[in-house]
Amino acid sequence: MKDNIYEPANINEKNEKDAKELGLYIHIPFCKSKCYYCDFNSYASKNDIIPEYCEALEKEIEYYDNIVNKNKYRVKSIYIGGGTPSYLPSEYITKVLKKCRKVFDVEENAEITIEANPGTLSQEKLVEYKDSGINRLSIGLQAWQDRLLVELGRVHTCEEFVENLLAAKKVGFNNINVDLIFGLPGQSLKDWFETLDNVTKMRITHLSCYSLKVEEGTALDKKIRNGEVEYPDEDIDREMYHSTIATLKNKGFIHYEISNFSKPGFESRHNLIYWNLEPYIGIGAGAHSYFERTRYNNEEVPERYISQISNGRIPKKNIEVLALQDNISEYMILGLRLTKGIRIDEFNQKFEKDLFDLYGKKIENLIKRGLISIQNGYLKLTDIGLDLANQVFVEFI
Repeated sequence: MKDNIYEPANINEKNEKDAKELGLYIHIPFCKSKCYYCDFNSYASKNDIIPEYCEALEKEIEYYDNIVNKNKYRVKSIYIGGGTPSYLPSEYITKVLKKCRKVFDVEENAEITIEANPGTLSQEKLVEYKDSGINRLSIGLQAWQDRLLVELGRVHTCEEFVENLLAAKKVGFNNINVDLIFGLPGQSLKDWFETLDNVTKMRITHLSCYSLKVEEGTALDKKIRNGEVEYPDEDIDREMYHSTIATLKNKGFIHYEISNFSKPGFESRHNLIYWNLEPYIGIGAGAHSYFERTRYNNEEVPERYISQISNGRIPKKNIEVLALQDNISEYMILGLRLTKGIRIDEFNQKFEKDLFDLYGKKIENLIKRGLISIQNGYLKLTDIGLDLANQVFVEFI
């Protein structure tokens, strides 16, 4: 790949019958403040560089014109993540999406998601999102109880979440995900049941329920090390997870991935790109890409990202062309995250290799341990395997 973003792009005909599909991820690294548990590439107090950063996003998008269209790709999903994308004035988001449509062949029914935090979604902003083509919201609530939000370093209240969600529905958003975290310090089973009950009463279509992972170097990690808060109890964490599966199933949700639940037809199409090892391009500081069997990421620091883009260079790092076996390993690990599992005949066709020739003994051993099973032509995690998924994944590295 050439790195001169100012090279004239080849204008290719769009809507080719043999066009392939890919996802587009756009990273907005700005936040009002950094949550205590967060180790994502996000920054508070950098508002002064927001205009320059969004200009750099548009230039990076232009760079991919020739590459994506030459290879006959159509964009089937756009995911604007962060950070807190909804923290930005909406005109920046609108401009970036307009540039995406100008450069790429974006499918008419593409799923276009933006992440948002409660307290950042005015009705005016929601209307502008809708007008720009955004058709899915992902709102980070994390917990229903305000005392837990304070412990997490969140800068919103549950009341603001309810207000923003109702405003989004009024504007016409009917595809809404809510992010929740369980296993929090000081969180009881009663707290978690209350969270699930109240959120599902809001008639949302998708829930992402994550077990808290305390990342080294985060503010929460330091608080635990200093004895300010207790480390979450693992037994309670597992009980919360099992109750989540049962509770949401009874409320009509499909448990389709280890941490994700949706009403029928509302699975995250963008995240399915990752789990099915389909191609995606990441735009922005620290964004990751997997394209034409090549994996890489961008420069993480926003100022350096802007500087490199301004100097006509795409800030790619850690470029790795994956060998066939690497692709197979990733396909196994990502595919087994889906509760339906991996369709065996599709695996054999995709890689022109027999799954059992490659992994027969390992699969047999995992079946004996009760961690995976074969059902209706799919290799999948068992209920026990969902709890011990990492023990399964390591067998395919």
